[in-house]
Amino acid sequence: MTSSDVARSGEQGRSVSVKDVASAAGVSVGTVSNVLNRPEKVSPATLEHVQRVIGDLGFIRNDAARQLRAGTNRAIGMVVLDVRNPFFTDVARGVELRLGEHRRPLILGSSGQDAERESTYLDLFEEQRVSGLLISPVGKVLPRLRRLRERGTQVVVVDRRTGSREFSSVAVDDVRGGRLAATHLVEAGRRRIAFIGGPQGLTQIRHRLRGVESVVADHTGTSLRFVETGTMDADAGRQGAESLLALPARERPDAIFAANDLVALGVLQALTLAGVRVPDDVAILGYDDIDFAASAAIPLSSIRQPREEMGVVATDLLLAAIEDPGVQVRDIVLEPELVVRRSTAG
Repeated sequence: MTSSDVARSGEQGRSVSVKDVASAAGVSVGTVSNVLNRPEKVSPATLEHVQRVIGDLGFIRNDAARQLRAGTNRAIGMVVLDVRNPFFTDVARGVELRLGEHRRPLILGSSGQDAERESTYLDLFEEQRVSGLLISPVGKVLPRLRRLRERGTQVVVVDRRTGSREFSSVAVDDVRGGRLAATHLVEAGRRRIAFIGGPQGLTQIRHRLRGVESVVADHTGTSLRFVETGTMDADAGRQGAESLLALPARERPDAIFAANDLVALGVLQALTLAGVRVPDDVAILGYDDIDFAASAAIPLSSIRQPREEMGVVATDLLLAAIEDPGVQVRDIVLEPELVVRRSTAG
C-alpha cells in the first residue's frame, strides 16, 4: 500500500490508522507509537520521516480510545485561585509551554477563591482521569488530593507550601516578600504602614503579613494596620483604601502594602480620585509585578515573583511524578525580588 493509496482511502471515509502509518512509513507499529507518545526514544531521522508520513496521510490520533484502554488521560488539570489575575495566567503560560514540549494538553479552571467551586473542578478532573493536577488550593484539600493520587492522578501544589511531605510544591518565599516590602517602606521613612489584602485564610496572605509584622516589630515608632478583604482584586483595593481615607488624618497610613498588584491598582485609583498624592502623601507597594504594574499612571513598586518559572518548575515536578510515582517529594521555594518604581520612590 502506498502513501497515496492510504490517503485516498482516508478521503473516502475510512480513518487512517496507526497500522496504515506504519505500513506507509516502512516502520513497526511500535515505532509509530513511540513517535506519538515518546518521541525522545526515536532517532531524529526516523522521527522526521514518520511525522512527514503522518502529515501526508492526514492521520489524527484517536486519543479518547487510547485513554479508555489505558485508563488515564494525558491531559493535565490546573486549578488557580483567580484566572483574571495576570499572575496566574503567567504561571499557566509557563505550564503550557512545558506541557507543549511533551505533547500534553492543559485544562485550566479557576476556583475564584471559592472552596465549592474548587471541589467541582476536582470532581471534573477525577471523572476525566487526568494524569496530573496542579493546584493553588483555597483551603485544606489534602484529603481530597490523597484520593486523587490513590486513583492514579499525580498532584503538585503551586504558589503554596503544603506543610507536609506528601505532595511536591512550588512557591515563593512570601514571608521574605513581606519583609522586603516593609523594609523598603521603612527605609523610605514611612512609619504608619497599612497592609490591604485577604482573606486571611489564604496561606499567601498570612505569610506576607507575617513578614511585614516582623519588620514593624524591629522598628520602634512604626505601626501596622491590617485591612482584610474578601477578594484579591481592584475592587477590594478601592474599598480598602476608602476605609483608610475615612480615618482621622493623624491615623491614616503614610504607606500601603497591597497583597497583590490588582489590589494595589485599586488602592492607587481610590487615593488619586480622593486627591491624595502618591507617593508624597502615601507610598504604595504591590506584589507579583504583573505587566500592569509598570504601565500604571504612577508606576507601581512591587515584589516580583518568577511567575512563568514557577509554572515550568511545577510542571517538571508533576511530569517526573507521572513517570515515576515513587519519585522523591520536593518542596521548592523560589526567591522574590523588590522592584522599585515611582509609587514609593518619588
